[in-house]
Amino acid sequence: MTGVAVLGSGNIGTDLMIKVLRLSGDNLRMVAMAGIDPASDGLARARRLGVATTAAGVDGLLAMPEFADVELVFDATSAGAHRHHDAVLRAHGRTVVDLTPAAIGPYVVPPVNLDEHLHQTNVNMVTCGGQATVPIVAAVRRVTPVAYGEIVASIASRSAGPGTRANIDEFTETTARAIEVVGGAERGKAIIVLNPAEPPLLMRDTVYCLCPDADADRAAIADSVAAMVADVQEYVPGYRLKQDVQFDRVDTYVPALGRHLTGLQVSVFLEVSGAGHYLPAYAGNLDIMTSAALRTAARLVALRAEGAAG
Repeated sequence: MTGVAVLGSGNIGTDLMIKVLRLSGDNLRMVAMAGIDPASDGLARARRLGVATTAAGVDGLLAMPEFADVELVFDATSAGAHRHHDAVLRAHGRTVVDLTPAAIGPYVVPPVNLDEHLHQTNVNMVTCGGQATVPIVAAVRRVTPVAYGEIVASIASRSAGPGTRANIDEFTETTARAIEVVGGAERGKAIIVLNPAEPPLLMRDTVYCLCPDADADRAAIADSVAAMVADVQEYVPGYRLKQDVQFDRVDTYVPALGRHLTGLQVSVFLEVSGAGHYLPAYAGNLDIMTSAALRTAARLVALRAEGAAG
């Protein structure tokens, strides 16, 4: 089993720790959690579950005797902090799965491009909006070119902690770039909405793809989207389509492209509910991130082990 540690004792880090303990089977072993708030619920919960802890951040993690058993570190802190963490952990030969929008390593969206980056020492999980929507852009793109992809991610305000709120700019920039690099759109745009409704609403995502081929095979696109949703549901059971894929012919000027486009608009409406391992069901935005990170780490470790055995 591969020993892992979690940096960050907030909502995402704590949920991830619980997922490793409950879902990773014989693949990953939870060794340590490092935070910076001694009074955090995450550190207290880790101690109750028998996980070694430190409130001294990455420096405290390095000083722990348990660090010798850690091969992979999940970073669930912030984009700014991750840049320092990556440099430190890279110097110690550890693999890093980055759940911040820092994007030092390549973007990874498990059902789209995970196997392309298994040799990397740092992989980036994009954002919650990216994990929810980039697979859909990629699903459309494998049937027909996508000139422009735009996503709107609406999450419950109560599920957006200090780290999320501090990284709003990075969220939109990183997600938009992933729509292009991973999703395959020529240009991408991302919008995040923090919904203050009470009781809190589930995560909702809207994906718009403008395709230059007005006669693209609509049935093939719908089938591709349905297949991709099923792929994501393998590790995020609460991920689902809200309604059938919508198609409209368009003839409009697209500012992001700087040109007129006549073609097909594909609209996909999604909902994501959490598994409830640590966070409430409405926090699907956090659950999809931790689930994608766990999926990535488990696959990375398994294939590396196969390679070493071969």
